[in-house]
Amino acid sequence: MALDSALKTRTESDSLGSMEVPADAYWGIHTARALENFPIAKRPISVYDDLVRALAMVKQASARANRDIGTLAPDKAELIDRAAQRVIDGEFHDQFVVGVIQGGAGTSTNMNANEVITNIALELAGREKGDYAFLSPIDHTNRSQSTNDVYPTAIKVGLSLMLQSMLEELALLRQAFLDKAVEFHDVLKVGRTQLQDAVPMTLGQEFHGFATTLREDYGRLLENRYLLFEVNMGATAIGTGITTHPEYASTVVKHLREITGLDLETAADLVESTSDTGAFMSFSSSLKRNAIKLSKICNDLRLLSSGPQAGLGEINLPAMQAGSSIMPGKVNPVIPEVVNQVAFSVVGADMTVTMAVEAGQLQLNAFEPVIAHSIFQSITWMRQAMWTLRVNCVEGITANRERLGAMVGSSVGVVTALTPFIGYAASAALAKTALLTGRNIADLVVEAELMSRDEVTKQLSPARLSGLEAITVAIPIVQAAEDVVVE
Repeated sequence: MALDSALKTRTESDSLGSMEVPADAYWGIHTARALENFPIAKRPISVYDDLVRALAMVKQASARANRDIGTLAPDKAELIDRAAQRVIDGEFHDQFVVGVIQGGAGTSTNMNANEVITNIALELAGREKGDYAFLSPIDHTNRSQSTNDVYPTAIKVGLSLMLQSMLEELALLRQAFLDKAVEFHDVLKVGRTQLQDAVPMTLGQEFHGFATTLREDYGRLLENRYLLFEVNMGATAIGTGITTHPEYASTVVKHLREITGLDLETAADLVESTSDTGAFMSFSSSLKRNAIKLSKICNDLRLLSSGPQAGLGEINLPAMQAGSSIMPGKVNPVIPEVVNQVAFSVVGADMTVTMAVEAGQLQLNAFEPVIAHSIFQSITWMRQAMWTLRVNCVEGITANRERLGAMVGSSVGVVTALTPFIGYAASAALAKTALLTGRNIADLVVEAELMSRDEVTKQLSPARLSGLEAITVAIPIVQAAEDVVVE
């Protein structure tokens, strides 16, 4: 990143040489090199607040662990702890500036965190930024750590934190569909299979089905969340724990559990855990499942609201904006459409995660940055998509009751409810007659003397047609198919 000559700078050095860093920046030379090397996404890691908070939580837990086992002086551990807490509380997130896409398996992200937290700590101690002789980003803030255990652990913690807010939105969306299921519980409509008329149901049953789908996805996401709770802190470079105290791994995870409130545990095989990223693939897959099912629901909402005159027109979606620059009065289903597009993106992100997981080699997967970015973006977009679908669409849906009633009244699908009484063949013949003549099924059944008017009315009641009331065969099948005249 080129620096404005008018800016005040400080000089920092690393094994490659020296660089000028903005004097007021909390990041340092390692971050500066990353800014020059990876001008790719133009999106800093700070776009994912939960990842930044998770990085600070890992650094805080490590400082406390190093203090407990005697590998870091208490005063320095206290400074790092206090600095990390300020990041956890939401301060200094604008200082996490490295791009979400980067080479180095996340080293730039880890060093960005080390430098920011160290310089906050230096200010707390009354020192100047960059006074690394007093407190070092590597020797102190990164004590007993490697990018290769810090970064995947922070990703897992960050995803767990972010998922919680998405699950809250998912629960609210499910409740919105349940509320509509109650509102539409008595609205009879024609069900469809393969886009063809099928048997009657209620609009409430249809919306209850949407809610049930979302409830199931909630459970699947929770199940896959637990895969993120196994972490490799203490593994350092490749899982052997080189440079760490024997008690560090257990101590740091104990503190990380307390800080995060998550039921974290140390992986049984740190070498395997450091190289394997399968948990991210499984988690991403569960997000894809949720996105696809949510997209299917949105497809249904668009179909059900199509028209309003020349389509199905069964429900009305809230009108959110003008739908055309040339056709006056046109209103489009823009909210379900945007959710569809989010789902497409999530599917693509899942493929990215899959390929990145596969591309890992030997003791480390170098492609965790794109894995992290892909999943964090998916959760972020899904959460916002659920919010806008609930607030700007589902809560305002209304039913076209008269149109639905008219379609049920003229549908031959209702004859299915009479097959226990008159038989399949007779029902098929009557359905054909109704289609040819446009006549009402109930009238045809009575005229054929297959059932009385009262019995037909009873069996074709909304409660029985929708399956809300059990149907009992009270009369025998009275006539064979060949006795039913097709007009």
